[in-house]
Formats: sequence, C-alpha cells, structure tokens
Amino acid sequence: MDRRSFLRSATAIGAGLALSPHILLAQDNPADDINVALLGAGEQGQVLTDACLKIPGVRFKAVCDIWTEYNLRKVSRRLKAYKHENNTYTDYQEMLASEKDLDAVIIATPDFWHADHAVACLRAGLDVYCEKEMSNTLEGARRIVLAAKETGKLLQVGHQRRSNPRYLHCYNKIIKEADMLGRITTINGQWNRAARPDLGASEKYMIDPATLEKYGFKDMHQFRNWRWYKGLGGGPIVDLGSHQIDIYNWFLDTNPKSVMAGGGTDYYNKQTHQWYDNVMAIYEYPTLLGTVRAFYQTITTNSSQGYYESFMGDQGTLTISESASRGAVYREPTSPLWDKWVKLGLVNAPVEEKKEEKPKAGVVLDVRETLAPPAYELPVTMDKLYHQPHLENFFDAIRGKAKLTCPAEAGYETAVTVLKVNEAVEAGRKLDFDPAEFKV
Repeated sequence: MDRRSFLRSATAIGAGLALSPHILLAQDNPADDINVALLGAGEQGQVLTDACLKIPGVRFKAVCDIWTEYNLRKVSRRLKAYKHENNTYTDYQEMLASEKDLDAVIIATPDFWHADHAVACLRAGLDVYCEKEMSNTLEGARRIVLAAKETGKLLQVGHQRRSNPRYLHCYNKIIKEADMLGRITTINGQWNRAARPDLGASEKYMIDPATLEKYGFKDMHQFRNWRWYKGLGGGPIVDLGSHQIDIYNWFLDTNPKSVMAGGGTDYYNKQTHQWYDNVMAIYEYPTLLGTVRAFYQTITTNSSQGYYESFMGDQGTLTISESASRGAVYREPTSPLWDKWVKLGLVNAPVEEKKEEKPKAGVVLDVRETLAPPAYELPVTMDKLYHQPHLENFFDAIRGKAKLTCPAEAGYETAVTVLKVNEAVEAGRKLDFDPAEFKV
C-alpha cells in the first residue's frame, strides 16, 4: 500500500469506527503527514509555503529552484525554522529521482515550465498542485490533463477563489439556491495595478549564464520578469485576469462562445514588455436564459478601484472580490423584497435601507436618476490566507475527504478562455470558440 492509499484508508477507518480522535489526526501522528515538495521557490512559491505552514499534517521534505543563492536557500531555511527538515535541489528531475517518500508536489514555477513539471510529477506517482495558468500554451495544458487522466493522480489548478468560502457562498446560496440576481445579463470585472519598475537582482545573487540558458532564460532580466515575455508567460490578462475570468465560467456554469479584445504595450518598453500592458475584453456567454455579455479589464499603469467582479441581473447585483473590502448584493427596485433571504442568513440586512429608499424632503431627482440601492453585505468572512482554503481542499482530497474544487478539466477550460484573449488582441477582431476547444 502506498502512502496515499494509506492516508485514504486511515480516513475511512476514522469515519467508520469509534476510535480515539488522536489516532488519526495528522498533527498528532507523524505517520499520517502528507509529505510535500515545493517546485519553484519564488514569490508565489513563498506565498503558498506560508499558507501550507498554517495547515496541520503537511510536511515539506524538499525544495527545488534554480536561484540557489537566493530563493532556494531562503525558503529552505524558513522551512527548517518551522521544523520542516528538507533537501534542496536545482534540477527537478534529480529531486524526483532522489526523494522516495513524497506524496505531493506544489508547482509555482514560470508558466512555460508547468507542463513539463506537472507531467513529470504526475508520472512519478505524485499528486500535484499547479499554479495557474496551467500552461502558457494549450498544448502544454492538454499534456497536463492527459497525464492526470493516465496516472489517476490528483491535479489541482491554483484558481484559489473556487475554494474561498465567500465565493462558495455566493455561488451556492445567492445565485443557485435563492436566485437573488434573477437573469444575469452583464458581468464587469477588472484588475488594475499601479505602474512599477522591472524586477532586478544584485550582482551578489546573479545566476550563471549556463544555468539560465539551460532553463530557458536569455538573461537575468528575463528570469526576473518572465511574465512579460512571449514564450514564457502570458502577460497581465493571463497573470491577473485568469483568476477572475475563471469565476465568470464558474458562476455562469458555461463557457463563452466568443471574445473580442483590444490592448497594447503603450507604457512600457516593448523590448522587455512583449505582452500587452493593458487589455480590455468582451465575452459572449450562452446561457439557458439568453446571452450574457462579460467585460474584463486589466491595466498596469494605475490601481484605481483595484480588483473585483460584478454580476448584474434583472433582480440584483453581486459585487465580490478576493479582498474582504468588497462583498455585497444590491437589490433592484423592481425586485421582491429580500426579507426572507435576510432571515435565512444568506445576506445581512442593510443598515440604512429605509433612509436610502426615499429621497430627503426637498430633493428633486432627474427623471433619469435613481437612488443607489442599499448594500446587503455577505454574512460569510474569510479569516485565512488567500490560498489556504484551496490548499486545504487539495490536501483533503489526497486524504479522500473532499473533491477538488478546481481539477484539471476546470483549469483547462479557463486556460482556453483566457489564452484566446491575447489571440483576439493580435487578430484585431472578434474570435469564436468551438465547443470542442474546451475538451481534451
């Protein structure tokens, strides 16, 4: 019996027999720990590591990164400070050949490496948590899906909003159970980010040219800023927009039929910023009730209003963000009152509803003007690090206690949806999706 089978059988026994709870708790029995390797110890890898350190029963055994003088040593030392004794590697193949007691791998390398890394780890018998985007090409994403199917191993794609309790509440309760928005007709979303200089590195921490070339980088600037280079990343629409466009697909329970987009590199140096620094896209989604038009914007020169998604229906509007600062439903004046949903705990009662429903004495509104609707705040909070619930879902799935919230097939559908935007910008016209494109 391999380790994963043991973990799942132990969970089943624990559910069916009246054993002491301490027998099967991973934090009390090291034999039940899930042994993990981190492949890619850059900024995103460090974010995921910090989240994992808050999850009981997860033990880091190895760290792999080509930036040995900085990322690798930094993360390895941090893990050891938390009593995660680990081995370090520069080459992932050496790690897979040497580490015989791993259960899972967390992949946070640049997008263009995801396919090679994920496929190799799956074929080595490991469950894989792979950061989004699954790959910077659809061919790479297909390879991952096929490898997951062939090996029967778990593949979780890092669209972490799918495990966020606030988003789950909105999908399951507000949209599906209560149908508070009515017929959704329009979606708006954005991720605006302030202008920032390119990343650099001091002479002390430079990677030698031979290593950079071996792993696909022309120089240190390209290594540090790979997200902006064609062939390595996908630009802001993939790096940022992918998270939110994934929510469009999820909340609508369908994939788009077309996309048109405009954008360009209008601010940064086009030699070092090959991908567009601004993109605006419009999707058409076919639903049973009619077409939904979904707008998405990402700009990297101004941070106004940050990032959020807004789902607008004929009965109400849901505005939600991974940031806790946004999360409310707004009732349309023509919608039936929402008292029953307040009583059932789906939303909180608006604080100033009565005052906002009627204009103050002497105030005359223009015939085209309406009062701002009251905000029904979400009753669900998220008191964990952003990525923690998604990682918890992954580890629970390894133990047989949960189903993945973003398995390979869902991640692939989002990759198809998002990567087409860059194609539409380049083509300068509306592009249609073939439904077969979303299947592997």
